[in-house]
Amino acid sequence: MATKDPTAVERANLLNMAKLSIKGLIESALSFGRTLDSDYPPLQQFFVVMEHCLKHGLKVRKSFLSYNKTIWGPLELVEKLYPEAEEIGASVRDLPGLKTPLGRARAWLRLALMQKKMADYLRCLIIQRDLLSEFYEYHALMMEEEGAVIVGLLVGLNVIDANLCVKGEDLDSQVGVIDFSMYLKNEEDIGNKERNVQIAAILDQKNYVEELNRQLNSTVSSLHSRVDSLEKSNTKLIEELAIAKNNIIKLQEENHQLRSENKLILMKTQQHLEVTKVDVETELQTYKHSRQGLDEMYNEARRQLRDESQLRQEVENELAVQVSMKHEIELAMKLLEKDIHEKQDTLIGLRQQLEEVKAINIEMYQKLQGSEDGLKEKSEIIAQLEEKTNKITAAMRQLEQRLQQAEKAQMEAEDEDKKYLQECQSKSDNLQKQISQKEKQLVQLETDLKIEKEWRQTLQEDLQKEKDALSHLRNETQQIISLKKEFLNIQDENQQLKKIYHEQEQALQELGNKLSESKLKIEDIKEANKALQGLVWLKDKEATHCKLCEKEFSLSKRKHHCRNCGEIFCNACSDNELPLPSSPKPVRVCDSCHALLIQRCSSNLP
Repeated sequence: MATKDPTAVERANLLNMAKLSIKGLIESALSFGRTLDSDYPPLQQFFVVMEHCLKHGLKVRKSFLSYNKTIWGPLELVEKLYPEAEEIGASVRDLPGLKTPLGRARAWLRLALMQKKMADYLRCLIIQRDLLSEFYEYHALMMEEEGAVIVGLLVGLNVIDANLCVKGEDLDSQVGVIDFSMYLKNEEDIGNKERNVQIAAILDQKNYVEELNRQLNSTVSSLHSRVDSLEKSNTKLIEELAIAKNNIIKLQEENHQLRSENKLILMKTQQHLEVTKVDVETELQTYKHSRQGLDEMYNEARRQLRDESQLRQEVENELAVQVSMKHEIELAMKLLEKDIHEKQDTLIGLRQQLEEVKAINIEMYQKLQGSEDGLKEKSEIIAQLEEKTNKITAAMRQLEQRLQQAEKAQMEAEDEDKKYLQECQSKSDNLQKQISQKEKQLVQLETDLKIEKEWRQTLQEDLQKEKDALSHLRNETQQIISLKKEFLNIQDENQQLKKIYHEQEQALQELGNKLSESKLKIEDIKEANKALQGLVWLKDKEATHCKLCEKEFSLSKRKHHCRNCGEIFCNACSDNELPLPSSPKPVRVCDSCHALLIQRCSSNLP
């Protein structure tokens, strides 16, 4: 007789006990209700069996005081291998009543069962056998195939909902002894279990209907709260529009001030032009009289002309800079006009959409029309300003032409002066008598030159004022751009609110239809209870996707039970109705059951 390996026999016995405890736990949970407490005997025996399975083949670690042999070491590895297990480890360490590693391991098993992830956590450990070899012997249950079988059996526990209080229990001093009497069955127990299964199915149907009603009530309350939030957001938008109106009124006042300032600048420029005309005429007369002057007078006049030409070049450069600045302002004004037109189009679209929402938004559209009129007035004001700037540029060009004419006259005067010098050499005696008169004319010329310098200084001051006005206009354009950005943001928020409002309206319509349908369905469910006693109904929490199309459920995509198979489907995959043998009235059936029932009917027909 070949002797069997005692470790293999131990592994087989533990595997059989695990199968019995898991099977008994699932059956008892389905018969007496799926929410289990910590005092439930099958659940306590399950934890004892799992503790024995994890302790099998565990290595003994020696220390200075005693031997350490606990299952908390390998369970701590799960945090490194499975990141989602960090929460369980942290909560176990924070529990105040646990003092021993064995107590922490027992708390960890209970929390993993409540999370329905015990199978996933232990699967990560079994895969990493290199790390497990530090804690287990080579012949341990966790190192062999039996461990993988137990992990596969643990997947079935995801059907159970457990509500365990870990803080109040004394997990350190519990004695883990397996009670074999729980797994001995009688015929009476089998009959009672069948009855309990039927009662559990009826209770599940009742709980399902109650949960449907609770979910519908919660969705209705959430929709009411969303409607209140939308009304609050609409009031906020009305206030923001009032603020924008006030800003538009302020901008209109600033435009009126700019108009008055531009008028004053034009008057001043006209006066300066008249003064320059008189000065030019006086200069021409003085140059005509100065033809009879001496060589020294001509040299001084030439120097003065050179200084004046340099000053004129500087003035021309400043004028060119101003012209470029004016072109930039014109481009900015054109861009503003385009933005204003775009705003008008968007405002028209907003009016058409907000009229359908509420009567309050009609007032907002009327206010927006007033703001559009203000914007049109602004565009007209901007056009008038552009015309005025064009007039100023034309006047500056005329001044440049007059300056060129004066330069030409000066050149002709120089040529005539050269001719006159030749004549003066022959008439030097007569010129000596006229020297006194020329000196007087020189004094007059000096006074005229002083007047011209003062006039140029005044022109420079006027140019600086115009530059300041241009900078002020630039600041105003930047403010207008910022207002435009704020307006666009408000428009985006309005569009988002409209989308949310339409979605909520659709959800409310669907909920209204489903509430009307739910009353009819409850009556159908009561009539179909007899046929559904043998079926297992899935819980709403367990189903997150449709079984046929595999699409995720949401507010618009609701869950529906098939009255034939008990699975959960979407409305598109279960919109069929057929009379079942248990209920003469037509009942909701999924597409797959509908096809099967039609095939059976066609095969039964002669």
